[in-house]
Amino acid sequence: MQRTFLIIAAVSGLIAVILGAFGAHALRGKLEPKLFDVFETGVRYQFFHTFALIAVALLIDKLGAAQLVPAGWLFVAGIVLFSGSLYLLAVKSWKWLGPVTPLGGLLFIAGWVMLLIAAARR
Repeated sequence: MQRTFLIIAAVSGLIAVILGAFGAHALRGKLEPKLFDVFETGVRYQFFHTFALIAVALLIDKLGAAQLVPAGWLFVAGIVLFSGSLYLLAVKSWKWLGPVTPLGGLLFIAGWVMLLIAAARR
């Protein structure tokens, strides 16, 4: 799982850099400021949880996989649902995605709880 999470983290980091640059250069001035902020929030949280996923991958051997593997998948799903929904809300204005964003946030929270449990059990 370490290799899988590191690969997913590398792809996620790559996508976050590309989307951050795209936002800064192609969307600034084209989106209203509120929607631009929404897009930037998606990039910021994608980066935070990309680093969390790297930490999970590096800690699996030290803390065990029982809680860390679920934490990793929760972070991955959170990136897709939270950041992905914010990107689409900002660029496409798909209002129906609004309820998806908090679900992604809950997945992030659950991932951090699993990381906390893994650390506390060590």
